[in-house]
Amino acid sequence: MGAAVLAGVIGDIKDALVILFVVIINALLGFYQEFRAEKSLAALKKILSLEAEVRREGKTRLLPAEQLVVGDIVLLNAGDRIPADGRLLVAFNLEVDESSLTGESHTVGKFPDALGSMQIPLAERVNMLYMGTSVTRGRAEMLVTATGMATEMGKLSGVLAEAEEGPTPLQVQLDSLGKRLALIACVVVVIMLVAGLLRGEPWLTMVMTAVALAVAAIPEGLPAVVTVTLALGLHRLAKHKAIVKKLAAVETLGCTTVICTDKTGTLTVNQMTARALYACAHLFEVEGQGYSTRGRIVLDDSFKLSDLDAVLRCFSLCNDTHLRSGKVVGDPMEAALLVLATKGNLDPQNLRESMPRIAEIPFDAAHKYMATFHLVEGRVQVFVKGAPDVLIELCTGWRDCEREALPEADWKAVFTAHNELLAKKGLRVLAGASRSLSVKEFDPAGDLFVYMEGLCFEGLVGLMDPPRPEVRDAIGLCHEAGIAVKMITGDQKVTAAAIAAELGISGDVLTGSELEALDDEQLAERIDALGVFARATPQQKVRIVRALKSREHVVAMTGDGVNDAPALKHADIGVAMGVNGTDVTREAATMVLTDDNFATIVRAVREGRTIYDNIVKFVRFQLSTNIGALLAVFTAPFLGLPLPFSPIQLLWVNIIMDGPPAMALGADPSQPGVMDVPPRARDERILSLRRIGNLTVYGITMVAGTLGILFWGMQHRSEQQALTLAFTTFVLFQVFNAFNARAETGTTFNRTFFHNRSLWLALIGVVVLQILVVHWPLMQQLFGTTALSGIDWILAVLVASSVLILEEMRKAVQRAWQRIFRS
Repeated sequence: MGAAVLAGVIGDIKDALVILFVVIINALLGFYQEFRAEKSLAALKKILSLEAEVRREGKTRLLPAEQLVVGDIVLLNAGDRIPADGRLLVAFNLEVDESSLTGESHTVGKFPDALGSMQIPLAERVNMLYMGTSVTRGRAEMLVTATGMATEMGKLSGVLAEAEEGPTPLQVQLDSLGKRLALIACVVVVIMLVAGLLRGEPWLTMVMTAVALAVAAIPEGLPAVVTVTLALGLHRLAKHKAIVKKLAAVETLGCTTVICTDKTGTLTVNQMTARALYACAHLFEVEGQGYSTRGRIVLDDSFKLSDLDAVLRCFSLCNDTHLRSGKVVGDPMEAALLVLATKGNLDPQNLRESMPRIAEIPFDAAHKYMATFHLVEGRVQVFVKGAPDVLIELCTGWRDCEREALPEADWKAVFTAHNELLAKKGLRVLAGASRSLSVKEFDPAGDLFVYMEGLCFEGLVGLMDPPRPEVRDAIGLCHEAGIAVKMITGDQKVTAAAIAAELGISGDVLTGSELEALDDEQLAERIDALGVFARATPQQKVRIVRALKSREHVVAMTGDGVNDAPALKHADIGVAMGVNGTDVTREAATMVLTDDNFATIVRAVREGRTIYDNIVKFVRFQLSTNIGALLAVFTAPFLGLPLPFSPIQLLWVNIIMDGPPAMALGADPSQPGVMDVPPRARDERILSLRRIGNLTVYGITMVAGTLGILFWGMQHRSEQQALTLAFTTFVLFQVFNAFNARAETGTTFNRTFFHNRSLWLALIGVVVLQILVVHWPLMQQLFGTTALSGIDWILAVLVASSVLILEEMRKAVQRAWQRIFRS
């Protein structure tokens, strides 16, 4: 902008307008790319928008949740997300998952009865339902009492204002780089002005020289190329189901040192699965995962599936859940039992039709079991499922599948031992039992609990939310890359430790209560050795993030609930779950996963590292160009030569001739070893002393070649031809220098030499454009050039190639010296 103003002041309107045009294009480009990111997020919100079944004016209709108003009556069933805050009017066996709001992992029973006090904690208001929570069991009708920001979820979003967002490592680096370049430009401009005036040069000529130097010193194309590179990375991440809301945050992923992740839905498939079945005095492994019926119960030669009909029938019929097209309507645990029955060649729907339910005892925490009563061929069959320790005491025998029976005194001890064995593996264990009654002795209107005795123990099933198959490899890749993975879960310590071991997460296990006993300093001292946080609350996530950041870690934190939002804001990269996450969490996060998958985070880290590597490539490429141009403009007058470039020619080099190759370098794919090195330090400089030294050598080579050919041209050609030849040589220097930028240590001529098609197209485009600038009359008039002969072009190519040849020779000598040193 300063160069444009100076050009306008001295009357060079053409240059001023061209510079302003480039600045405006860059600003619009940055806006458009972030606008696209916000549009992607808006599309995600639209896909996940809620609809509510509402009764208005006596008619039931389906409406978008945002159209609800206070006073509406909403009808809710198992599996529904609650669209607003409301007072319960009617409830039938209603349970609600409020973990996203309260942080409590277990479901809450809800009742329409009035409460005795107004001063009751939110988690204990059992006659109220809250927006963003979900119904896991039963059905209800609710009167809407608050919507939008007036809801409890809306009020909680205010805590996000407490966490200020700091600049990303890339923003810090580019800010520092820009200040240094601006300072260098100012010093050089002042020296040039003073020296020129002391020599008696006209002030107008010196001001024009100052404009040229300003343009030469500042890499005008750098912001545009950074923006495009980040936008390309953002686009690739979106294809891999990660929406990044801020361009600069894409690069921050590359220096991530710790990923703190939820278990449920992120490391696991978020679908309860039966993994083991103990029946007929035998432990069976169950294959398959989630609600897919692909899989089987593994039998040995002495068993057949029909041996398991009784226990599977019990778990199928003592069950309120339905599976519709792979989606669960009801409790996920009961859905897993239905899938288990299907793997045992039973059809739960047919069973329910042939054995209709005539009575039931709903599950309650007080008695820890559920019982259903079914009419079967003139008798009443009782099926019970619940806590193993409770059901064992209600049973007087067990089903031996017509095999050798266990001794009466031992069978309870055997089942208890297997219950403990499955629990130690991190499985949630349920027991099944049954009893047969005659119709005459059964009274459906009486006390059903009297029939809960003399039961036959059917067996045990071990369930868990299994790890995603790709996550273990992703965690292994993190370890190879020097990135620590820490699991934060609300599960019990045993379960958390078992899942962590299966996934390959190392480190000590700390419970939420143990964490509370540590002060911040003690937690910071232990944080690196900890791998799993069990029974942790969302509030404790903030302490974990702060402890890690106090140890200079760059932290990525995942979350889905409203209470997770502060932790996401405090983390360097907040990662929200797009499928199961809340709106407030998605708003607080930097990145939203549309598949809620940990492996997607690792792909994002790989992309972040690749982006940083590519940024280093084109920073090296562009700054070597700027150093060369600056030294050429600065040195030429002292050698008695005219300025080799006009300001508009410098702008042409910096934006048009450097821009496309730099953008192509920014689109380089991930290198094979990108995840084999530790994360870089947050404060690592893009321009280390070694890199500055290399860039200076490139610049000096370009200056020597450009001014040398300018001097030769002044002797053998006209001044305009000499200047055009020097300008063309400098442009061709950039073509060869692009290959130097691709390989900082190894040879450029490796197996990936031809892999970046975009770079080759960009370089061909640069050469074609330069030919037009030199030979098309319209461009000649605009850039002040003239036509060159074929000999001139050959000479320019030979001189320009020296920057690549000399660098390859230097790297070859360096590699040879390293081999000698190692031997």
